[in-house]
Amino acid sequence: MKQQRAVRFLVFSLLLLVIPAALSSTSSAQIGIGISVRIGPPALPVYEQPICPGVGFLWTPGYWAWDDDDGYYWVPGTWVEAPEPGVLWTPGYWGWNDGVYAWNGGYWGPHVGFYGGINYGFGYGGVGFGGGEWRGGAFFYNTAVMHVDTVHITNVYVNKTVIVNNESHVAFNGGQGGVQARASAQEETYAHERHTPPVAAQTQHQHAASQNKALFASNNHGRPAVAATAKPGEFSGHGVVAAKAAGAPYHAPAISPKAARVSSPAANHAAASTAAKKSTPANRPETANKGGAKPVRPAENHAAKPTPKPSASHEAAPARETKARPASKPMAHNEARPAPKEAAPKAQREAAPKESHSAPKPQKPSAPRESAPKPARSAAPKPSAPRPAPKPAAPPKPANEPKEHKGR
Repeated sequence: MKQQRAVRFLVFSLLLLVIPAALSSTSSAQIGIGISVRIGPPALPVYEQPICPGVGFLWTPGYWAWDDDDGYYWVPGTWVEAPEPGVLWTPGYWGWNDGVYAWNGGYWGPHVGFYGGINYGFGYGGVGFGGGEWRGGAFFYNTAVMHVDTVHITNVYVNKTVIVNNESHVAFNGGQGGVQARASAQEETYAHERHTPPVAAQTQHQHAASQNKALFASNNHGRPAVAATAKPGEFSGHGVVAAKAAGAPYHAPAISPKAARVSSPAANHAAASTAAKKSTPANRPETANKGGAKPVRPAENHAAKPTPKPSASHEAAPARETKARPASKPMAHNEARPAPKEAAPKAQREAAPKESHSAPKPQKPSAPRESAPKPARSAAPKPSAPRPAPKPAAPPKPANEPKEHKGR
């Protein structure tokens, strides 16, 4: 009996450890990087910050999260205990890239990094954080932007230079209508520091918000009844603050959440590569058609080459039948005409030029006809023998000599 009780106790202990871990892992998957959507989030609602519940709590601003079934829902801003002294919270943000809006999860670190230039308010004006700072092992609150009970919390100071007069409530970076901001060189260095993921209280807080249908934008139209809470997961009571107004007029998306959802960035790259591979075969037939026309022409040329071969034989035929020249003419015409008919089925478009080329080729038999008169020319020099007869015209020279004698 004792062994059975011990086993049951161990099983119960394991369940207590596994259930929170599973809940934290699912929520962290939703809160972290990997969610991409084709529609942008609504504007940030206008609300006030609830009072800080105690020393060591840091403010984490509210944001729009995504659900595959119902779309965007509001995760109320809340106060969270820092996981360790010296760390600050960098909020997550939606960033537009290649036609989709991707969620970049928040994290804890020694410095506040880039969060898309989004004006979350309460010290998060778009760049850095002006709501407080660590001094030694204690956090000091800047009451110029933080709602703190100075009676119970004495680690306070006032710095009004951090107040940002920015009335923009845009909730995403980049794209049409988004905040046009890029990470500075200093923020890039902060991105390579050691970071801590959201604590369990934050992931559970988001999970609780995803179960509250009143927090979905399709129901509250950008003005949630629970805009902020004093502590994570507390959506009722005196610590709850409702939104004063929506940050901008709400417009229902034109497509359903399931149609708007995009796979993870890694899957997107894989899909892009497969799409590129699919596009290349589609292009290859076009290039093959363009390049294929060239091999077709040589094929037709090869088909056309045999046509002159019979013409060569025809040329030889008239050479043998030089005695019957009139018979060779109809043979040349009759044999030249069927040649383009054979090439016509292969390339009807190029048949005409080939006929034009084949037409002059049969004229070559005229060459042997001209060769016949050549021997006549060679025979002509033989009768030219009388030409040396004019050479004896030398006798007139002696006739001139007597004239020269006369001159003497």
